[in-house]
Amino acid sequence: MIDEGYIKFQSSWKRAPAPPAAAVTELNRWRQKLYGAGLIGYYEKEGVGFGNLSVRYGKPGEFIISGTQTGHLPVLDENHYVLVTDHDIDKNLVVCEGPVEASSESLTHAILYDLDSKIQSVVHVHSPDLWQALINKVPTTPVDVAYGTPEMAEAFAALYRDTAFAAEGIAVMAGHDDGLISVGRSVAEAGDRILKALQANRPARS
Repeated sequence: MIDEGYIKFQSSWKRAPAPPAAAVTELNRWRQKLYGAGLIGYYEKEGVGFGNLSVRYGKPGEFIISGTQTGHLPVLDENHYVLVTDHDIDKNLVVCEGPVEASSESLTHAILYDLDSKIQSVVHVHSPDLWQALINKVPTTPVDVAYGTPEMAEAFAALYRDTAFAAEGIAVMAGHDDGLISVGRSVAEAGDRILKALQANRPARS
């Protein structure tokens, strides 16, 4: 079952102007690459989009992230992004402002930024092939932890502390079918980690 696209946290959203176009230029460039590779997109049967990415921006703790339910769009602009200004893991709360609400994975992005100031970008994608190839071979969250929840955020904190996730920057979400996360010191590093992993684990053609 696809468990994707639905906001599970409390969303305190203030409708506001879009982030500056220049602030999302690199995000959009990498979003296009990931979309082109089929790592961001839309589940037709379920009617929900998948995949999102973010970058630190503004005050400490703030970041720009693609909006919820934008996965089906082949091209985004600044009006499809939102600034997350605050969050509270214990209260399962995300505070954001912009023309759209923040992605359903925003709480996970937020905890990853909290873990290490070196993390400047977070990418979340879906790939059944890559998910199957990497599950339990790279750092992997527990199978009973659902996406978009405080438990998922805490699971990533444990991976970052106790596994190779901090060094390798890529992890599998066992309880979120096809879901993977990468982090990096830039959008390019986070995105490139996913694309290189996809290339290295493509199924052999007969």
